[in-house]
Amino acid sequence: MNKSFIISGSGGQGVISIGQILANIFMLSNKFVSFCPCYGAEMRGGAVNCEINTSDSELLCLQNEKVDFVIALNQASFDKFLSKVKENGTIIVNSSLAKINKTRNDIKYIFAPITQEAIKLGNIKMTNSIALGILSKLIGELSIDNIKKAYERILKNKTELIQKNIEAYLFGFNSI
Repeated sequence: MNKSFIISGSGGQGVISIGQILANIFMLSNKFVSFCPCYGAEMRGGAVNCEINTSDSELLCLQNEKVDFVIALNQASFDKFLSKVKENGTIIVNSSLAKINKTRNDIKYIFAPITQEAIKLGNIKMTNSIALGILSKLIGELSIDNIKKAYERILKNKTELIQKNIEAYLFGFNSI
């Protein structure tokens, strides 16, 4: 499996965290992985994105001109990264914060009210885990054990937070 991903949004939405979790899921699955975060000094509220690449063999490049999957958690991310999706690739769009706008016929769009669903679950900060669950459903092949281990690695000893994020992840996974 050779796949490339961009996860994007605003600082404070957990973009880097779910990028780290996704990279860890692939590492735990014995894949080669690269993780490249990109954010400004302003962080909270500013533009944030990360690129993850995974492969069954060694990676030759860390960043790609086009990627298989994009998660856009806000309008600015949708506008910026829509053109980076490969032909036949997929963009997952948080329709709570971005307009539904299909301008390309060569990709798959998944529009989901991710932020609204996180609020319904009781914590807006679960937006990122719901998005990761949706992405994981589309990727397939990921073990729930590795997903739990990845959350535990990144969120360390925050047991309650780990459990809530896993629940949000599973909600996203089962929502599509």
